[in-house]
Amino acid sequence: MVLVALVGCRPEAPYATGQARGAGDDWPTYGGDPGGLKYSPLTDVSRDNVAELVAAWVWDTNEEALPASRTPNPGQVVAPGAFEVTPIVINDTMWLSTPYSRVVALDAETGEEYWSYDPKAYEWGNLHRGCRFCHRGIVQWTDGEERRIFLNSRWGLIALDAATGERIASFGTDGEVDLTAGLAWGANRLHISNTSPAVVYGDVVIVGSGVPDTRIYRNNPPGDVQAFDVRTGALRWTFHTIPKDDEFGVETWEDQSWSYTGSANVWAPFSLDEERGLIYLPVSTPNNDFYGAHRKGANLFAESLVCLDALTGERVWHFQTVHHGLWDYDLPAPPTLVTIDVNGREIDAVVAVGKTGFVYVFDRVTGEPVWPIEERAVPRSTVPGEAASATQPFPTKPAPFVRQGITEDDLIDFTPALRAEALALFRRHRTGPIFTPPSVEGTIMVPGLIGGAGWGGGATDPETGTFFVKAYNDPFLARVQKAEDVADADYLPDFGGGLSVAGGLPLLKPPYGTVTAIDLNTGTQLWQRPFGDDASIREHPALAGLDLPPMGGTPQSHGTTSGPLATGGGLVFLAGGAPWLEAMDATDGRTLWQGDLGGGLGRGNPMTYRTRSGRQFVVVATSAPGQIDSKLQAFALPPR
Repeated sequence: MVLVALVGCRPEAPYATGQARGAGDDWPTYGGDPGGLKYSPLTDVSRDNVAELVAAWVWDTNEEALPASRTPNPGQVVAPGAFEVTPIVINDTMWLSTPYSRVVALDAETGEEYWSYDPKAYEWGNLHRGCRFCHRGIVQWTDGEERRIFLNSRWGLIALDAATGERIASFGTDGEVDLTAGLAWGANRLHISNTSPAVVYGDVVIVGSGVPDTRIYRNNPPGDVQAFDVRTGALRWTFHTIPKDDEFGVETWEDQSWSYTGSANVWAPFSLDEERGLIYLPVSTPNNDFYGAHRKGANLFAESLVCLDALTGERVWHFQTVHHGLWDYDLPAPPTLVTIDVNGREIDAVVAVGKTGFVYVFDRVTGEPVWPIEERAVPRSTVPGEAASATQPFPTKPAPFVRQGITEDDLIDFTPALRAEALALFRRHRTGPIFTPPSVEGTIMVPGLIGGAGWGGGATDPETGTFFVKAYNDPFLARVQKAEDVADADYLPDFGGGLSVAGGLPLLKPPYGTVTAIDLNTGTQLWQRPFGDDASIREHPALAGLDLPPMGGTPQSHGTTSGPLATGGGLVFLAGGAPWLEAMDATDGRTLWQGDLGGGLGRGNPMTYRTRSGRQFVVVATSAPGQIDSKLQAFALPPR
């Protein structure tokens, strides 16, 4: 079988045609490289010829909602979510995961399917997450002879033979490790999921988890990060994102709240400094997202960037980006590792983006901020019992890439009627700068739950030190209500009520979606432009006949926060709230090409590679509105 030959060859081996392998030919990990640059040095597709890109092949997941007879709970609908994967490619073979967590191997030249493996993740019913069934990628390991694919699906870590898709029986129990077995306490498996790929370093595979924010009870699943032996599945180490007993940081959880508070999980991908053996964890929020009277204190390591020794799990350094989080301001994306030049000093840096709209830049070895990060006073909470932090960290550079906080000047004003309705809505709620806490009357929170930055994160051109990030200016009504018949929380999030005017228009002025380029050597913004499209806004009757500016897409228009791809051809590829994949000039953001996605919307981070034929492909995962009809779509220059 051709696939066996392909996956069996070593990375340095020449192609069958005799053409030497070049830098960027493969896309071997989720972010292109272990440090998550989301960058390819390939230049075959460039500013000069990108307009000639055409559809090369399409692969369909063929995943649909399951009939009632196949669901574990009568009447429960089990359906795939958006197709958000970024595939990996090695030696002309592509591996990917689907919304239902199937793993598939394809011919990267043609899209022909070699094999697929189905873990039947749907048999336990729906995932308790906003994205329903979604999965963003897998990771591979090789010792030069054997190659394995690792899939972390729901509460299991599964090892597959990369050539055949069969389980590796010697790993764990019949090819699978139970990720709940070593947690700090027993957990409801149905409240645990995995949507991001694991990380492999040496002979360990390291896994985070996803825990639903809406499940609020004592001892909900903890966000422990775990490492396992790649061959046997034996547990090698565990890092408690909420410290236990006498561990470092436990004093930041007052009244022993560390002993029963869960979440603070690492649901986003994390990154690896392969040379130093360091991993960088973007840790999310503890429960309850919007009320923390039961967990007084700063709450390390929630909403922190944490650097660990990848072989031992020992903490090297950390930085908390939000103290005592009350806004669901996760670090939602994989950190980026890049070398920058700041005032003539070369720095191996790690760059993290937050839902806050801040970019946090550190020396990746020491954890020292490249530019000062200041603790500044922020508004206090008005909710009984709450003890919000008096200060929060504010990076002095780079500048925020989204709106932060809200004033009357930010409200929609296309017509006097829209302005008046927006003002009335604005004045009914608590408002203020970023980090204004949730309230009983409802706080208009900007950035909102989506961010700011989303799970797609940024892409970095290491040659220029330019960082590209997509974001949204999307407010959220952060409101809490007195808990009724809930023993483990005094106040719970109240998700009722919206922030739209005229039956669907955003409260804020555009732009709603943006893409920003930042020079990481100086910490300055190079350019920012609206990105995406939302026909429901542009064609709204209240805006009929108006000369509208470019407005960009909204999270509601396509429900994804996928990120960009940068290339050596001077391009940035990005999917937005419209049925096309866009290529922009990296120097100024000008649109150079739009590729028709056949009615689908770009849901995953795009990626690129070059096959033995010498063609460079650009690939993106798409789903139609309603998160159905999911396809992997490939573009390339016409054969010469």
